[in-house]
Amino acid sequence: MPTLAAGNKQLRPLQGPHRYACLRSVHLGFTLIELLVVLAIIAIGTAGVSLTMRDSAQSALARDAQRLAALLDAARTRSRASGVPVLWRTQMQGESQSFVFEGLTGAPLPTQWLNPQTRSLNATPVLLGPEPLIGAQSVSLSSASASPTGSRLWVSTDGLRPFTVQTSPP
Repeated sequence: MPTLAAGNKQLRPLQGPHRYACLRSVHLGFTLIELLVVLAIIAIGTAGVSLTMRDSAQSALARDAQRLAALLDAARTRSRASGVPVLWRTQMQGESQSFVFEGLTGAPLPTQWLNPQTRSLNATPVLLGPEPLIGAQSVSLSSASASPTGSRLWVSTDGLRPFTVQTSPP
């Protein structure tokens, strides 16, 4: 039954040299299989590119800064709960830098950076308690792989609020 729907036009065979013109005009679109193959190729290419992209030094530094802020807050909370002062300081282990929480009771907190290129530029330790209010303190972080004018991040607190990551000095 003929209808007026798109693509429902009946073709009549033509005579003469133009008899295949009508058949060629029928195949104007792509089949579903062709579209799926193209989408699969694009997906595989995108996955390959995203897997080969390396993590930049800036994002690794930001991840270490966020982690340090969380660790400092956890140590500050544990210091207040136990009533024992906790001191955070850095230490060199050969070519790499690590940090330590002195005076912390209970389970130890991590002491290594996630990225071995991360460095703390602070020479003074950070006192984390046990009083509810501590002085305003800041830790400056940089990446050893960054350029000399490279980025720096600061993990700081005003003494009342939790430690936060900042892109400018406090």
